[in-house]
Amino acid sequence: MADLAANDPVLLTTSDGRPLKEALAQAQSKAKWRAFMLVAPLLAFIMITFVSPIVQVLHQSIYNPKFSENMPQISAWFDQHPNGTEPDEAAYTALVADLVAAGAAKTVAVAGERVNYEMPGTRSLFTKAGREAKKLQPPFMESLPKLDKDWASPELWGVMRRVSHAYTGDFYLAAVDLERSATGAIQQVPENERVYVNLFVRTFALSAAITFLCLIIGYPVAFLLASLPMRYASLLMIMVLLPFWTSLLVRTTAWMVLLQGQGVVNSLLVWAGIITEDQRLVMINNLMGTMIAMTHILLPFMILPLYSVMKPIPPSYVRAARSLGATSWTAFRRVYLPQTIPGIGAGGLLVFILSVGYYITPALVGGASGQLISNLIAFHVNKSNNWSLAAALATILLASILLLYWLYDKLVGIDKLKLG
Repeated sequence: MADLAANDPVLLTTSDGRPLKEALAQAQSKAKWRAFMLVAPLLAFIMITFVSPIVQVLHQSIYNPKFSENMPQISAWFDQHPNGTEPDEAAYTALVADLVAAGAAKTVAVAGERVNYEMPGTRSLFTKAGREAKKLQPPFMESLPKLDKDWASPELWGVMRRVSHAYTGDFYLAAVDLERSATGAIQQVPENERVYVNLFVRTFALSAAITFLCLIIGYPVAFLLASLPMRYASLLMIMVLLPFWTSLLVRTTAWMVLLQGQGVVNSLLVWAGIITEDQRLVMINNLMGTMIAMTHILLPFMILPLYSVMKPIPPSYVRAARSLGATSWTAFRRVYLPQTIPGIGAGGLLVFILSVGYYITPALVGGASGQLISNLIAFHVNKSNNWSLAAALATILLASILLLYWLYDKLVGIDKLKLG
């Protein structure tokens, strides 16, 4: 019995008699709560200013109650009758009742605006009917079409059925140049109305080109920053950071002055005899102007991550490769370049993501042919008032960026990305 007691594990306790394991667990729990309370204000700030707006955008892209809230009776008729049912007198009665009520509440234009998203030109049809509907007499199947023959159009009734639900995925179809036919089948919009897919392609292609240009220009500059003596490197770093000390709007308008037909660049080329007066280059209000201005503006975002990766690389690595018989190109390709991949990835992601969402520079120097998808999103928010379509476009843009992160993680590894 004495041997068994001697082999029993000794229970360690604290000075107040509590088991040591329990005391350590409680101390760790308190430490975690203190750490959480320290980051709680930042977490709340991120939730309110970042996560919440994204959630609202996602919701807005599938939710638009403009028609269903302002035309409840005809929306209820659509719910009670399956697709393909011909509108009868009850349907026209419900429609006229809604037009009268919406006209009195001055919200008929809101309902018409929702239909107008799917069938352009119908907003005025609703506003006119809202003013005249109270004068109509039954049977409304005859009196309402007399007000305007479009009220008997099967296409209009099909559109009203589709928009009678507050939740819909049709804005995502519109965002990729698709629509629903009268039978509900998904089809492409007419060729002369296909805008969004081309803009997405242009946006991503231009962003990739700008990222490539920033890499080609920024890599040698970052190498000089990492290799030059400190006094020269400091001067070069000031020149790299100088654009951050001036307003984005000022830099963009400066490029407008430089690139216009009678601007500084063209005037210098004419003065040098490279081109004649009638051969002045068109470098503004097109993709070229957008590319030049955005490359200059985003170049520091490529240089700084590259510099942060290049600075710690010992020069002796390349010298050792050269001493072992490697050429300058082989030493760069096999020794130096692989060590800068994290900086290339970080700079490339930064520049590409910023390029995809840029708005001011394309709007000012891009013109009609240099516009990006962000400019069309702003148009739908500020001009056309189609917030749901703008939200759908923004959501597709966000999904594309997340897909880019996922691809980078699979191909390179997000853990290798270095920003400093």
